[in-house]
Parts: sequence; structure tokens; C-alpha cells
Amino acid sequence: MIAMEKMKAVTIEWQRLVIDERKTTCPRCGSTEKSLDLAIQELKRLGIEAKLKKKTLSLAQFSKIPTESNRILINGRPLEYWLGAKTGKSACCSVCGDSECRTIELGKKVYETIPADLIVRACVKAAQKEKEEK
Repeated sequence: MIAMEKMKAVTIEWQRLVIDERKTTCPRCGSTEKSLDLAIQELKRLGIEAKLKKKTLSLAQFSKIPTESNRILINGRPLEYWLGAKTGKSACCSVCGDSECRTIELGKKVYETIPADLIVRACVKAAQKEKEEK
């Protein structure tokens, strides 16, 4: 990707299930958190300031709407919006119980963990749109 000059900052909001004070979560959300850290580094290298806000969902909140866990919003819009992707769901792990957790469907590929390159791509699009609107 080409470095972007004088980009606006993007705000990334990520929420996931957290079941205890040690911040235990499922493997999907744990891997997505690592992807977010990598994406923040790459965005900085591209000249985009990314502000990351992490939110937690209690088990009670998660039980009502499991697909809200591992959700990423960029400048207030879902990651799927920026990528032309769809939200899906699939069985996860023992932490999540019998709930089907959020997935991202892009083309013919289904992502249970959100990779850094998709986060970066969505943030670049959001930053470009922000710049165009100014």
C-alpha cells in the first residue's frame, strides 16, 4: 500500500466477550486482538493515526446477541461496510458455549478471526472517505 499524506485519524471500536477479571475471552477474539495490534502498527507506518477503543461484553450481553462479540467498527461503521463483506456466524469454543459467534464473509472466504490486512484495508478506505469529505 502507498503511504497516505495528512490523513484524518480513524477510530476503531472493537468489542468482545470477556468472562472474568483476567479478561479471558475466546480464541477468535484473542487472535483478533493480536491482528488489531498489528494493524495499528501498519496504519501508523502508512501515516494514519488509529485510535483503538476496546469494549467488553458480559456473558449476559453475549448470550442475548453473540454476533456482537468480535465486532469492529471503523469511524462508526462496521468493518463489513468498508470491505463490502457480510456478517456470518459459526460455532466457536467452550468459552462461548453453544452460541454461534460472528464471522466475516468476503467473497468466497469466511474469517473467524479478523486478519490485520482486512482491518488495514478497511481503515484506509475510511481515512480516504474522511479526507474526501473535508
